[in-house]
Amino acid sequence: MNRRLQTLTRRMRRQGRRGMTLIEIIVVITIIALLTASVAVAVIPQLEASKRDRARGIDIPAIKQGLDTYYAKKGKYPDTGLGLKALVDAQIMDKMPMDPWDREYVYLLESGKPVILTYAKDGAPGGTDNDADISSKDVANAEKK
Repeated sequence: MNRRLQTLTRRMRRQGRRGMTLIEIIVVITIIALLTASVAVAVIPQLEASKRDRARGIDIPAIKQGLDTYYAKKGKYPDTGLGLKALVDAQIMDKMPMDPWDREYVYLLESGKPVILTYAKDGAPGGTDNDADISSKDVANAEKK
């Protein structure tokens, strides 16, 4: 009988070691949550900066190049009413370009020169920081510096 009791006791001890206690699970979940929060705090501001960089460094120069190609073919830039749709109609671009915030770029013709801009995160003219407009004029001025 004593031997059976010892065997039963050993089995119970082994079974007790197999699982994790509720405290251990809570500690692990807390550590994972803290790591996730710290990564989010570091990554989210960079995401907005990368959208602004994409508009400034890739999209606006590509649209400007398309407008220059249109000018070379037609001898003039498209008027403001036709806008960037003219690049698609002339088969210079495959589709209407969208800014990183999923809105169409704004096209203006000022004194015979094309201006491409996006109203950035807020979608409204003006703004500061992440809401500041990005214009082909700003891109051109930055390239001159």
